[in-house]
Amino acid sequence: MSEQRNTELGDFLRSRRAALTPTETGVPTYGTARRVPGLRREEVAQLAGVSVNYYTRIEQGESHQMSDSVMEAIANALRLDESERMHLLRLAWPAQVMRREAGPEMVRDTVLALVESNIDQAAIIVGRRTDLLGGNRLGFALLGIDRDARPNLTKHMFLEPTMRDLMPDWEAQARNAASYLRMATGELTDDPKLAELIGDLSIHSAEFARIWAAHPVAECLHAVREYDHPLVGRMTLNEESLRMPDDSGQRIIFSGAAPGSPSAERLKLLDSLVS
Repeated sequence: MSEQRNTELGDFLRSRRAALTPTETGVPTYGTARRVPGLRREEVAQLAGVSVNYYTRIEQGESHQMSDSVMEAIANALRLDESERMHLLRLAWPAQVMRREAGPEMVRDTVLALVESNIDQAAIIVGRRTDLLGGNRLGFALLGIDRDARPNLTKHMFLEPTMRDLMPDWEAQARNAASYLRMATGELTDDPKLAELIGDLSIHSAEFARIWAAHPVAECLHAVREYDHPLVGRMTLNEESLRMPDDSGQRIIFSGAAPGSPSAERLKLLDSLVS
């Protein structure tokens, strides 16, 4: 697992420097021809104020002696956002990140009752590996999932054809799903079920493999999502994702519409159709 994590760290850093250009970062090129799509290692090292040899070793996974200041300097040089910085921390210092239990997930009855009692918004409970653990009637109806089913939502996004019809901006939503799964890899270290999930998706979905290779990372705590539901048509819903306070890795995702809007009326209609 240590070797795999070192590879992940190097791949992540390379993906981020490949996404930057000298023009964006103010690195002089002196008109020389470039053989790499983004920044070179020596240019990142220059921006971070470290030696090229030292940064090269970090890209090779030798991060055990990296200080807070060096971590911050590299994050700034690569212009990482908050989610990406947290992911870098988890990859570089896995021993300092709390590891979660990798066993079966359980949802407290009180949490299920809270979600099921919500009648104005679609609500679902998502596990640490993006498994659907529960929800209210409207939450299942919004995604077109049977109330007795408990699929993995990332698999559902990439492998279920109806999701492409349900979400007009499927490509963006698929990237969001992969981005959150990437965050989970930093939290669920040594989790064979998560590794199996990523392997299955990489084999069965070319789109997932393509997106995963770009190392997207995002927490996805809130969003505005478009739906084209087969029963009620187009809806624009505001999504809020709340992590469970006991830090179990589980989230409750609420999806609602602005009061009085056409989307709110369609959400009510959907609820009436499945009641």
